[in-house]
Amino acid sequence: MKLIGRIFGNRKSPTPAEEPTPNTSEAGVRTTEERRLEALYQTMYADPELRMAIYDIRQMHARDGRVKKIHGRTARAMTKGGLRIEGASGKKRIHRLFADYVTRLGLNNRAKLESDARGCMMEGNLPMQWVVDQTGRVVKGVRMPTETIRPNVGENGQFVDPRVAYEQWDYLKGKAIAGFALWQMTLGRLSPGNIDDMGSMGRPYLDASREVWRKLTMTEEDLVIRRRERAPMRTAHFLEGATEEELDKYREQIEADQTQITTNFYSNRKGSVQAVQGDANLDQIADVAHLLDTFFSGAPAPKGLFGYVSDLNRDILDDLKQDFFDELDALQDTVAWVYEQGFRLDLLLRGINPDSYDFRVIFSERLTETLNQRADRGLKLQALGASRRTTWETAGLNPEEEIERLEDEADADSPYPSEHQIGGNGGTPSQPRISITPGNRRKGESGTSVSN
Repeated sequence: MKLIGRIFGNRKSPTPAEEPTPNTSEAGVRTTEERRLEALYQTMYADPELRMAIYDIRQMHARDGRVKKIHGRTARAMTKGGLRIEGASGKKRIHRLFADYVTRLGLNNRAKLESDARGCMMEGNLPMQWVVDQTGRVVKGVRMPTETIRPNVGENGQFVDPRVAYEQWDYLKGKAIAGFALWQMTLGRLSPGNIDDMGSMGRPYLDASREVWRKLTMTEEDLVIRRRERAPMRTAHFLEGATEEELDKYREQIEADQTQITTNFYSNRKGSVQAVQGDANLDQIADVAHLLDTFFSGAPAPKGLFGYVSDLNRDILDDLKQDFFDELDALQDTVAWVYEQGFRLDLLLRGINPDSYDFRVIFSERLTETLNQRADRGLKLQALGASRRTTWETAGLNPEEEIERLEDEADADSPYPSEHQIGGNGGTPSQPRISITPGNRRKGESGTSVSN
């Protein structure tokens, strides 16, 4: 199969006759002065500061189990449930094409989703190259290494030529080895300095915690060395009037006997043996605790969710978990937006205008609310008279799948009535009665009761 979009394509520079005409409607410079200087340097090579930050984060991930736990658990929580399409009500073709798109790109494999989500956190960017075959289908989404990608932008932060919007830089050769058109690569950025500046790359999630992590590991290593050197108890031997030869002979004898479990000391002259206790301040590790709290302040979740559960109130943990869920929702939106751009490209190549349909690609499980809370909110919307589609989407279900299942059940013509038909008039389904009691749940939330 011949691939039109290649992973490593040849760089194509426009001829002078093909130079794009500048847009005169966008006057002025919208970036800061330091960003303009960075853009000047980026015409020569990729961003070296971002490259070093990514290298440090990868080393932290490989050496420290805490960093690995942060990246791994966050990526698993983000991708739980997989992807789904929201909207395009009644457009079965769009939903069918999206299911085919997910299967074709391997997005139904959770390992692929976790890899992309973890890479977005560690690199701060998700550069996804779209590989297209001759039939006009996006057959693969390849996550490229961020530190080698250089946006081809000018001082105003806009692409100089959409035909070569991104370049891949080879540090060994010292030159760009591949060019990618704007449609060929989608760059999802995590907390960029300026979202309107296309050359402003995102930052790794733990970028601001790198310096604290260095201090934390250094202090922990110093603490271990201090314990090894100062924790054991020692003894001081005093022999009054002993010569140097007698003192050396006594030392050799005593040190030879120290290999035994119990050692007794004997002397034929006036002397004494005094115990010298170890460092009595080894339990004072407030500096380590401070650095640990400072490090986890930059993590998406409190340290209690990553194994440090001491002196943490349960109510406070519940509130901090809510902040964790908000962070996950923001990360989900960044990653899902990249997949949505690939699906829109797939529709365009098939001759379908994606702007004609109101849809968006999201992750199935939004962790801002629990499953019970989403179902509870869906029932409340149903009590307000919302449509079944709205109720199902709020509860986290796919309306198109639910409609197909209801149609299959109706076609089955089962002689046994469903639970919704029991108690109805003339075999027609009966609507459940929903009652809402304000202030009947934890933290002032309202309680929902459903009965037939």
